[in-house]
Amino acid sequence: MRYADGGGLTAPGRARREAVRLQAADLFAHGVDPVEVAGRLRVSTKSAYQWKRRWQAGGETALASRGPSGASCRLSERQLDRLHAELARGPAVHGWADQRWTLARVTTMIGRLFGVRYTLRGTSYLLHRLGYSPQVPARRATERDEEKITAWRAETWAKVRG
Repeated sequence: MRYADGGGLTAPGRARREAVRLQAADLFAHGVDPVEVAGRLRVSTKSAYQWKRRWQAGGETALASRGPSGASCRLSERQLDRLHAELARGPAVHGWADQRWTLARVTTMIGRLFGVRYTLRGTSYLLHRLGYSPQVPARRATERDEEKITAWRAETWAKVRG
């Protein structure tokens, strides 16, 4: 399952889970058994035993949240803003003839602009985090004449449909 910030929990979700672990630490300090802690806090007994071991080894600080999980983004906020602006300018500005961004092209552009290498999958995750989604372009002939199509629909197609 994927979560809001590209993997792991959102900040409020991490805070809620940390609060439960700190409640468990308080119960451990009062001598409550891990099985009972699991029942009171509605968590698994395995989690309660792990939390007790961590609490005994390092106190409440050992139960504190360690922040979001997963790899951190290799681009700074400024670089992400610039990437967004460069994507908006279009691929023709960066040397590609047609107006289609592909993962390979975006990956190449990131390497040129920022000197950072991404895999295609990493680029896909990065673009998803920025709010982009995969799109299938409408393939249309360059010779397409919208006026003739509209006229055909109005006259010929109307006759065929009856």
